[in-house]
Amino acid sequence: MDAGVPLKAPVAGISCGLVTEGDRWITMVDIQGVEDFFGDMDFKVAGTHNGITAIQVDIKIDGLTFDIIREALAKTHEARLYILDEIMLKALPAPREQLSKYAPKMLTLKINPDKIREVIGSGGKVIQKITAECNCKIDIEDDGNVFVSAIDINDANRAIQVIKTIAMDPEVGAVYKGKVTRLMAFGAFVEIAPGKEGLVHISKLDTKRVEKVEDVVTVGDEILVKVTEIDQQGRINLSRREVLEALAAKQQNP
Repeated sequence: MDAGVPLKAPVAGISCGLVTEGDRWITMVDIQGVEDFFGDMDFKVAGTHNGITAIQVDIKIDGLTFDIIREALAKTHEARLYILDEIMLKALPAPREQLSKYAPKMLTLKINPDKIREVIGSGGKVIQKITAECNCKIDIEDDGNVFVSAIDINDANRAIQVIKTIAMDPEVGAVYKGKVTRLMAFGAFVEIAPGKEGLVHISKLDTKRVEKVEDVVTVGDEILVKVTEIDQQGRINLSRREVLEALAAKQQNP
């Protein structure tokens, strides 16, 4: 409740102990370590005003009579209501409206199960990079459901966007912001998503003639590129020139 978790009802728990000697027995609530060690029972009950939500019992004797169970339930019921009414609800009557900034935030995403391998990467390389850079935890199920948890919701959102980019199939005609990874005499390779690289041919690097690739871009540069073709082998051809031409046309005709 203090963290802002919207519980249906507040829950409290209490333990009831038991000491037996022959046919005589006595129960006690809120037992401590010594009482638990020397006693014959640890009868834990949790619940709300409306009823019991969980019970867990440890015993050192052969069994419990109905009278012992009845008394244990009665005493834990009275103690549970006291904890709820006199302690918990007086301190905090309802869950806080705002989720605590320290409470983990979880986002979910559904991806094509065929893309799971790409999101995880060889030896987990890709998913480890995402979790490290976005300060988050990622769980992926076989059906493609992805669960991202992080303390900061912005970190979770960043991770979701990265996963979406990895899992998506590049579309011809779409514009992406990519990072230059390699320079060759014939052009530059640009990563438009983790694990997805395309080639910008030297003739598609700029609106003017380019003599050397390094005159326009260097490794690590982030540039806007347009997917112009994806061949039958899945190789991606990109164009920076078409993006620049489109931006120039937009400025001339706003």
